Amino acid sequence: MKKVLAIAPYPYLPYFSGGQKFIAQFFEYFGKEVDLTVITNSINDASLATSYKTIALLKKSFSRYFDISLIKKITALVKEEKFELLIIEHPYLAWLAFAIRKRTGIQVIIHTHNIEYQRFKSTGRWWWPILKYYERKSFKKADAIFFITPEDKNFAINSWNIPSKKCIDLPFGIAISANPKDKNEFNLSIKKAHNIDASDKLLLFTGQLGYKPNLDALKIILDIINPILLQQNSLQYKIVICGKGLPTFFDNLKAYTSKNIIYAGFIKDIDTYYKGADLFLNPVISGGGIKTKMVEAIAYGTTVISTASGASGIKLDICGDKLIIIPDNQWSIFARSIKNVINIETKTPDTFYHEYYWEHIISRLMNSIK
Repeated sequence: MKKVLAIAPYPYLPYFSGGQKFIAQFFEYFGKEVDLTVITNSINDASLATSYKTIALLKKSFSRYFDISLIKKITALVKEEKFELLIIEHPYLAWLAFAIRKRTGIQVIIHTHNIEYQRFKSTGRWWWPILKYYERKSFKKADAIFFITPEDKNFAINSWNIPSKKCIDLPFGIAISANPKDKNEFNLSIKKAHNIDASDKLLLFTGQLGYKPNLDALKIILDIINPILLQQNSLQYKIVICGKGLPTFFDNLKAYTSKNIIYAGFIKDIDTYYKGADLFLNPVISGGGIKTKMVEAIAYGTTVISTASGASGIKLDICGDKLIIIPDNQWSIFARSIKNVINIETKTPDTFYHEYYWEHIISRLMNSIK
């Protein structure tokens, strides 16, 4: 088996966000096909890494991103263990990876989850031009780059002149290989847990609520979309909000309880909510990258209504009727679409699972890195 070393410099075990889940599941499935070791820090629970080894070599503090002592330590590890490939999660430690390559000759792959500078530019960070310069330079020096979306890959090729032969698709994956047959069972279970009438439709929104793009989307649901829905007297529904990091001034959304809003907090097994929901709402208009929650919702047979920006990164032609896209900021149309499709039941196409099921993704990846 190919010996691969990866560096993941942040918490991802256990995972609480879509980005963390992406890394955790990628390593788990990839570790079944290669001899994988991941360098990380002790914040991560190593017992959750069942198909690969971990080494807690990084500091817990932010200084880990500038720790030059890592060059000598990891260089010695690469030589001793005869690793053939080095993968870094995100481009932030590219300087370290290239220093190790210079001393060992190991090939370096950057696993990018989005074009990072664009994400920080969209959220108003002043230092995005510095990151843009560093990110572009890192892509040019890498032996290959894993891209989560076709849009990001095409941007790198067309705008930054990165050779296409260096650009490899690695989409966000799902652990389910076919449309579930037990959606109704989970629907009823969620309603029972939250004292929801059996005749009500379940609308779901979930995400890391401390992340500004998700928080902005929540405010749109609370202040714009839901008031429109409340005017539809014939519409029986509840909007269930899941996720950690809700600012304290929202007071767990208690003021919205009488307005068909239920705050469920952080749900460890969020897949059960994806499966039980009738519709998934994605009114996100900033942040960049693929919205992993959309991929999971569709995988569990739930129709998604999304803004155009929120749907970036997902392959539209394989979603069938499970993805409905509304132009950004057209909230009256967004709300009308909810009413129009809330009683329509469709199945997720098989082509969706062929593209996003983890075992299929890893199989294609192995052919690319041989």
